[in-house]
Amino acid sequence: MMQRPLRPEDYSLKQTSPHLGGGGAAGDKLTTTYDLVEQMQYLYVRVVKAKDLPAKDVTGSLDPYVEVKLGNYKGTTRHFEKKTNPEWNQVFAFSKDRIQASILEVLVKDKDFVKDDFVGRVTFDLSEIPKRVPPDSPLAPQWYRLENKNGDKVKGELMLAVWMGTQADEAFSNAWHSDAATVPSDGLANIRSKVYLTPKVWYVRVNVIEAQDLQLSDKGRFPEVFVKASLGNQALRTRISAIRNINPMWNEDLMFVAAEPFEEHLVISVEDRVGPNKEELLGKTIIPLQNVDRRLDYKPVPSRWYTIEKHVVITEGDKKKELKFSSRIHLRICLDGGYHVLDESTHYSSDFRPTAKQLWKPSIGVLELGILNAQGLSPMKNKDGKGTVDAYCIAKYGQKWVRTRTIIDSFAPKWNEQYTWEVYDPCTVVTIGVFDNCHLQGGEKAAGTRDSRIGKVRIRLSTLETDKVYTHAYPLLVLLPSGVKKMGEVQLAVRFTCSSLLNMMHMYSLPLLPKMHYLFPLSVTQLDNLRYQATQIVSMRLGRAEPPLRKEVVEYMLDVDSHMWSMRKSKANFFRLMGVFSGVIAVGKWFNQICNWRNPLTTVLIHVLFVILVLYPELILPTIFLYLFLIGVWYYRRRPRHPPHMDTRLSHAETAHPDELDEEFDTFPTSRPPDIVRMRYDRLRSVAGRIQTVVGDLATQGERLLSLLSWRDPRATALFVIFCLIAAIVLYVTPFRLVAFLAGIYVLRHPRFRHKMPSVPLNFFRRLPARTDSML
Repeated sequence: MMQRPLRPEDYSLKQTSPHLGGGGAAGDKLTTTYDLVEQMQYLYVRVVKAKDLPAKDVTGSLDPYVEVKLGNYKGTTRHFEKKTNPEWNQVFAFSKDRIQASILEVLVKDKDFVKDDFVGRVTFDLSEIPKRVPPDSPLAPQWYRLENKNGDKVKGELMLAVWMGTQADEAFSNAWHSDAATVPSDGLANIRSKVYLTPKVWYVRVNVIEAQDLQLSDKGRFPEVFVKASLGNQALRTRISAIRNINPMWNEDLMFVAAEPFEEHLVISVEDRVGPNKEELLGKTIIPLQNVDRRLDYKPVPSRWYTIEKHVVITEGDKKKELKFSSRIHLRICLDGGYHVLDESTHYSSDFRPTAKQLWKPSIGVLELGILNAQGLSPMKNKDGKGTVDAYCIAKYGQKWVRTRTIIDSFAPKWNEQYTWEVYDPCTVVTIGVFDNCHLQGGEKAAGTRDSRIGKVRIRLSTLETDKVYTHAYPLLVLLPSGVKKMGEVQLAVRFTCSSLLNMMHMYSLPLLPKMHYLFPLSVTQLDNLRYQATQIVSMRLGRAEPPLRKEVVEYMLDVDSHMWSMRKSKANFFRLMGVFSGVIAVGKWFNQICNWRNPLTTVLIHVLFVILVLYPELILPTIFLYLFLIGVWYYRRRPRHPPHMDTRLSHAETAHPDELDEEFDTFPTSRPPDIVRMRYDRLRSVAGRIQTVVGDLATQGERLLSLLSWRDPRATALFVIFCLIAAIVLYVTPFRLVAFLAGIYVLRHPRFRHKMPSVPLNFFRRLPARTDSML
C-alpha cells in the first residue's frame, strides 16, 4: 500500500490546548515550577532498609532483596549476600495511567540458585495511600512488620515510604519506572533524564616571537626553521622564518581551543626543514595550560623565554652517551577570555557571552520550556518482528543541555518535563531534538550502535512575545536520501519572561559578539577551524557523561555538517535572495506602471506629491519615515502569532531531485562511483559557469563606469568631459528645484511622448569599453 503524499498543512505548525499544570483542581497544591506541562500521577515506593530478617537457608544465612509488585508490574532491588539488616534506599515509580490493580505488594525474598524463598510481605490498599505534591517535605518512611501469605505477623521489619505524587517529585528522576521494566539493569542509566553542562572552553593564543642559539646539525647550510605547536589532536605550524640563521624570528599567532579542566599540555617544538618532507627536531618544550596567563581584554600579557631541549644519543666505542642541547624560544601565551568560543553556527547560536565570567552582563530574562509529548512517531527499528521506537528529547540552550527520560516502545510518548534557562541575549535560538535510543541493552550489546535522529525544532527567542505561553505541535522533519519525511510531531510549551524590558531593548544596540571579535578579529578560516575543534571537544566531553550524550546526537544538535555543499541549499538560498529583492522589484514594476500611466488617477496623485516634495524638500525624509511607520502599524495586525518552524518549501526539500539529495548525503571525500562523481562535477561546472557569467557581467558594468574618465576610449571620454562641463554650468545658473522638477516631469511623462528604443545615455554607456578584451 503506497503512502499518500503529505499535504502542505501536514508540514505546518499546529496550535494546541494542553491541560497545563493540572488545571488547578480543587484541593491541589500546584507548584509553579511545573506549570508548562501536564501533570502525570505516579505511585512512589521508597524501599529504605530491613532489620531482623529470619534466616532461610540450611546454612542459616540470608541473601535478601525486595520485590515491589503492582498488578503485572514488578521491580526488584539489588540483593545482599548473607545480610539480615540490608539497606537499599531505592525508589520505584508506577504510572497511574497503567495501574490496573488495587493492592500494592512489597515482598522480601531470599535469593537462591533454584527458587527464591519467600520471607515476608507488606501490602497497601491504593485507596488509602497519601498524596504528596512539592513543595511539601518528603514523606517520612516508617517501619512495617512483615506478614506471611496468610496475613499473620512474622519476624522481620521493612522500612518503607509509599505516596502518590507527580513528575515534579524529587524522586522522579532517579526512580525505577514501571514502563522500563524490560530494560536490563546495565541499560537503566541510558534512559534517565539528565542535565548536562558543557565545559568552559577557551581560545589559546600562542604568539611565537623568536628563538635563540639553535643547535644545528649541519652548520654549513642556511636553516629553514619553523615552529610546530600541538595541543591534544590540534597541530599548527608557523611559516619558515625569513631570517636564515640560528636566531630566527616569526612574530606569528597560532590559535587553539582548550576546555577546563585542562587535560592536555601545549607542546612547542622547533624544527628545521632539511629536505622535502624531512624535518629535523631542534628542540622541544612542554607547557601546562594551568600556568598560562588569562587575558580579559586586548592588553598583551608578558612574554616569556622558554628553554627548549634536544636529546642526542652518540656512540663512543661500545658505550652510548646521551647529550642534551638547550636553546631558547620567546613566546607570548595566553588564554583569551574576551572571545566567545563558537561551537555552533552563528545563524542559530544559543549564546554569545565571552569565556571569562567576569565579562558577563546580567541576565535579561528566563526561558521556560515544557516538553510535553510526541504524536505519530515513525518506527525506527524492529523488535520481536514489529516496528518500535524508544524516544527521548534533547534541548540545548547556552551551556546547559537537558535530556528527558526515554519512553520505551511508544509511538506517542509523554515526557511532561519542564526546564529553565537564564537568558542573556534575546537574539538567540533554543534547539530541541528528538532521538531514538538504541542503547537500552547497555554494556557490549549496544556497542557500535548509533542513536537515530527523529527530528529537530529551532525557536528564536526574539520571535516570542514576553510572558506569553506558546503551545504548538511542531512537525519533526528529517531529510533522507529518498526525500523529506515527516517522522511525527512534538508538542512543546514555551515561555520567555523578561526581567527588565529596558535592558532587553538596550541589547539591540550592542554588538552581537564580544568586543574582542571586532578589535582583534579572527579570519574566517581560523573561525571555521576553531569551531570544528570546539565541536569535537564538546562532543567528547558530553560523551563521557553518564548517561552519555553521544557524538551523533551532539553533532546533529550543533549542525556540524551545515557548511557542506548542497545543490538543494544553494537553490534555496538563491530564491531567498530573490525574495529579499522581490520588494525592490515590485516597487520598480509599480513605478514603471506609474510612468506608463496605467492608472491615470494614481499617476496624477504621484505628480502632485512630487511637486509638493520639490517645493518643500525638507518634507522628503519625514514623509519616508512616516510612510514606514504607517506600514509597520498596518502590518502589526497581521504579525506572526506563532514561532517559526522548519519550512520544507523554503528549504526546497520537497522539490529536490533524488540525485541532488544523494550528493548531499555523500561522505567527504566522496564514496560514490567515478561515473556519478564525473556527472556531478560536470553539473557543478555548468552551475559555476552561469555564476561566472553573471559575475563577469557585473564586472563589465563596473569597468564601463570607470572607463568614463580613463580615456581608454578617447572620443567617449571627451564627450563625457564636455557634457560634465556643460552640466556644471547649467546646474550652477539654474535653481536646483527647477532641475529636479523638470527631471521628474521627464521621467513621469505620458507614454505618447515615449518610444521603445533605448535612451541616449544608455546607448552611450553600453558602447564604453571594458577589460573583457584583455581576458584570455
